[in-house]
Amino acid sequence: MLNVSNTDLVENLEYLSKQFNRYFPFSIFLFGMVGNILNCFVLSQPNLRMNPCAYLFLISSIANIISITCGLATRVLSGWHMDLAAQNGLICKCRAFVVFVSRTIAFWLIAYATIDRWFSSCILHQRRQMSSLKNSQRVTKIIFLASALLYCQMIYCYDVNITSAPLQCYGKNVVCRFLTDFTYATITVLSPLLIMCIFGLITISNIRHHYYERALKRKAFKVNPNNKTTFKFVSVQQRQRRRIDRYLRHVLFIQIVFLSILTVPQAIEKIYTTLTVNTKKSSLHMTIHKFIYNFVLLLTYLASGLPFYIYTLCGG
Repeated sequence: MLNVSNTDLVENLEYLSKQFNRYFPFSIFLFGMVGNILNCFVLSQPNLRMNPCAYLFLISSIANIISITCGLATRVLSGWHMDLAAQNGLICKCRAFVVFVSRTIAFWLIAYATIDRWFSSCILHQRRQMSSLKNSQRVTKIIFLASALLYCQMIYCYDVNITSAPLQCYGKNVVCRFLTDFTYATITVLSPLLIMCIFGLITISNIRHHYYERALKRKAFKVNPNNKTTFKFVSVQQRQRRRIDRYLRHVLFIQIVFLSILTVPQAIEKIYTTLTVNTKKSSLHMTIHKFIYNFVLLLTYLASGLPFYIYTLCGG
């Protein structure tokens, strides 16, 4: 009776996973493509072309479009048993390489945008000069090259018809899986999130200090016999500073939280898959694991399509 129950559960989970892979990826595809295309449209306006931060967000949105197109297109087809990446070795390798590289580029460009905002908020003039379109373009080229070199091993490591993995297009041995999974978890996901958090908090501190200094200088040099007017002026400055601080904290908090929630689970799942590759698993265990892996995989594509909606809902 236990075996019959497990068999029924496996069949139900496989059916649920099949329906999930048919419709959920398509929804994320539309959601992400619309958001990133709108991002490109807004950030390519003439009044933003020379802004280094806007440039970084624009290139990041283009990288997200590439990641969603190459990654989710095959996921949609896999729900109807038409995934070419699971049948053709060359397509499998190219798809994996493009998806991982474009996602790494998108994450690191957002991370450098946080550093750029820190440059622009610094009191020292030399540091403020570091926030420039020329430097952003240079860093973008470095990120492109470094990301491509970082995942060049996937051309060798990834192959089709891998039965011991949650996907048919996957790393073909333990060394390849560990190298890819460790690289993805530490460099593509955790390191950019850490940089966003650190430099975002420093930027907020710089802005708070900047507005505090301006308020003190204006209060010191303002000559007005009416003390009520001076007090009112300082109070408006303080309210404005607090409002900007709240907005920056809000945007920073939502960026970090959403990216963490949507990307860290896949990094954990990939490492777990690699560490337990030689562990004997039942059919029920493998079915549950495959379902969870597909779910957290789709969450990463949701993260790629989310920035426009975050900035819009936060009023940015």
